[in-house]
Amino acid sequence: QVQLVESGGGLVQAGGSLRLSCAASGRTFRNYGMGWFRQAPGKARNCVATINWSGANTYYTDSVKGRFTISRDNANNTVYLQMNSLKPEDTAVYYCAISRRLTATTMTYEYDYWGQGTQVTVSS
Repeated sequence: QVQLVESGGGLVQAGGSLRLSCAASGRTFRNYGMGWFRQAPGKARNCVATINWSGANTYYTDSVKGRFTISRDNANNTVYLQMNSLKPEDTAVYYCAISRRLTATTMTYEYDYWGQGTQVTVSS
């Protein structure tokens, strides 16, 4: 049974920082790409950042480039999302997901397990 457990969300003022963590179990973590997605109320779930199995390749959606950093620790089966210079428009539920393969894409159908989500709220 694959489980992904996110933590680190919360309420922060604009300009502040948060670090999200996602602990994985039930699959050989180092063999799979990972992604962070977010979903605001009434909107679709969109990809924020992805990282391949080794951590060598990453992707960021344009709106977070230069502010967010995705990383992974394969020894501890954990993926992180460091979020700096947060803006009110970053407010959403953030989900981590594990890819079906070594690489990671922006497409939700490429991911077969998802965490429960963690709320990030940025006040202005």
